Amino acid sequence: MRAQDVMSSPVVVLHAEQSVKEAAAVLAGHGFTSAPVVDVDGRLVGVLSEADVLRGRIPVDPRSRIWDEVTDQLPPAMLVAEVMSSPAVAVSPGTDCAQVARMMLADRLRSVPVVDQAEVVGIVTRRDLLRVIARDDGEIRGAVCSRLANYGGADRWTVTVHEGVVTVLDEYDDAVDRHVAQVIAEGVPGAVRAVVTSRTREASR
Repeated sequence: MRAQDVMSSPVVVLHAEQSVKEAAAVLAGHGFTSAPVVDVDGRLVGVLSEADVLRGRIPVDPRSRIWDEVTDQLPPAMLVAEVMSSPAVAVSPGTDCAQVARMMLADRLRSVPVVDQAEVVGIVTRRDLLRVIARDDGEIRGAVCSRLANYGGADRWTVTVHEGVVTVLDEYDDAVDRHVAQVIAEGVPGAVRAVVTSRTREASR
């Protein structure tokens, strides 16, 4: 699978010159943990996360300081450009989802923007990847059958799916076709592995 197969699109983006308060309303209103930030030309320049917004913007309850000396606090940053994380970590539409998942885990990212020639065309979130993992076996089987039918005919393949593992039985015994069928099956979102064999090989066992 590639990033373009699972990404959410179109993308809600924030602007570098937007106020942090407005950006916070966008994140809260959509239930986002983060969002890409673009400049006036629409190019990705950063990512704004919930943590970026929260940092330094929640004052201490004044009641807890009623008998203490009041100290001056630095004013919070007002613009997204002042608090966003930059440069942004991004991937291209053709990036392997396995690589995206490794990036998320290694860098503790909740989402990764997808960029095509500096334009934000999508975003891959942890939820997008979880949705793929949780995809129903019947849906996966239907997608595999459809793609295999385009390659070798609808009546050639027998497909079963269990817990995301695809098993393909080919009417013919051709090593090249078995390899292509495996690539096709494993390219379907939700498929974790594909095993392809031929009816002739099965009968000889």
